[in-house]
Amino acid sequence: MATSKEYKDFILEQLDLLDNITCKPMMGEFLLYYNNTLFGGIYDNRLLVKIVDTNQKYKMKEQIPYETAKPMYIVDDVDNKELLKEIIVETCKGLKH
Repeated sequence: MATSKEYKDFILEQLDLLDNITCKPMMGEFLLYYNNTLFGGIYDNRLLVKIVDTNQKYKMKEQIPYETAKPMYIVDDVDNKELLKEIIVETCKGLKH
């Protein structure tokens, strides 16, 4: 099942507290970048972020984005814009190490 345009648009709207968010289509799904850092994506109408040391404090559940992929964290509370911003900033911090 691919991600719907409506869900992608909803997630991008929820990320509007962050400047420099880029969304790139990939085989029916979407890769998400913050300041040119790939931090996660939208897979099957789920927002997933990469697993790094700096975002483990949020106690998110692991999920597989697609077959043969490494596990990622699912962001369940996509309605909380402040929390989303914090999770993405912290994830990107961890990716730069």
